[in-house]
Amino acid sequence: MRIRDWDRNLKVRLFGEALMNTTFWMFFPFMAIYFAESFGKETASVLLIVSQVFSVVANLLGGYCADMFGRKRMMVLSAYGQGAAFFIFALASSPWWSSPLVGFLCFTFAGICGAFYWPASQAMVADVVPEKDRSHVFAVFYTSVNVSVVIGPTIGGLFYANHRFALLLAAACSCFAMATLLAKQLRETAPLAAGRKKVEEWPQFWREQLRQYAVIVRDRTFFLFIAAGVLVAQTFMQLDLLIPVYTKETIEGETLWGRFTIDGTSAFGLLIAENGLLVVLGTVMVARYMERYDERWAFIGSSILYGVTMWLFSHTTSIVGLMLVMGLFTLAELMTAGLQQSFVSKLAPEDMRGQYFAAASLRFTIGRMLAPFSLAAVTWIGYTWTFAFLGILALASAGLYAWMFQQAGRAQRSDISLS
Repeated sequence: MRIRDWDRNLKVRLFGEALMNTTFWMFFPFMAIYFAESFGKETASVLLIVSQVFSVVANLLGGYCADMFGRKRMMVLSAYGQGAAFFIFALASSPWWSSPLVGFLCFTFAGICGAFYWPASQAMVADVVPEKDRSHVFAVFYTSVNVSVVIGPTIGGLFYANHRFALLLAAACSCFAMATLLAKQLRETAPLAAGRKKVEEWPQFWREQLRQYAVIVRDRTFFLFIAAGVLVAQTFMQLDLLIPVYTKETIEGETLWGRFTIDGTSAFGLLIAENGLLVVLGTVMVARYMERYDERWAFIGSSILYGVTMWLFSHTTSIVGLMLVMGLFTLAELMTAGLQQSFVSKLAPEDMRGQYFAAASLRFTIGRMLAPFSLAAVTWIGYTWTFAFLGILALASAGLYAWMFQQAGRAQRSDISLS
């Protein structure tokens, strides 16, 4: 499915979100440094965990609201909210006023708005794209995000130290522009969004929330999908946790091609650049190739490959070797880049797509909360055993994926026999 054949909603979002994501990534990678310098490392880590907890709750609420009030409305409000948060954050980092506390509160609110935006945006793709083309469309959006991840930090690294105010202001302006574009150009795609009864009383609202998500938890296939995703997330979340520490401490200095001397820190920069470049160049190609095979083998194969790369990382101390392992690591990432959202959209009933996508994101939010334990594990058992344990978790996720598809097959045969 070519981009020119896409629904207008998706074309508008693809280019608008690319701009918004690029400006966001100009400063986002440096926020941990900013808060650590402002509050101290321990306090900053606690604050960031608290911020993530709010985002988890907001994500689940966002899925419900996307189904109840419509995709477009939630996306527009979320984009305006992010713009307001970044604007106040910019003022709190300006030459005239400096307040890290206000900055943190704005950063948290922006994360909450982003958590409301994501389920609606994913559900909208499922609303307007035929099932056979969804993995390709999701892969294109995934590529767009990764282009921003490559370009944004590169620009931000040049300007962040002396121009944080300008970067935050640019992010605010891009969010306001995006919100205005969505409000004017998008049409609503949620099934029955305009005619559904609105929940007005807060007690009734929360009861409805719990009831709807209880239905999702009872979906055994979907529950296994989330559990397997949390386990395998412990491997790819290490890209900005354990792997940079490992390369810094194991590579003292190595000369490449007889000309360039690279230490551990620079080596990690090369690995990140390699990962970003391969994702940008290979996402759509790998997604199309994986469409030839049953989804079961893509999910299981990706987890097994993640497990293998964890073992290889712990036994590799040369830059060239690490770059080869990173190539396999990125391939494991790309094998399911477009399939994951497509798989969720097939499981989700039409009137609950937003909530299913929100619940599916728990793979990453819970995974992100657990991943830092790997740094503590290194001090207890060392790198070799830590990487080995992460590899075992990846293999365990492959087992859960196998069980998940077994359950899905049984449910499908049961539906056929009942019909």
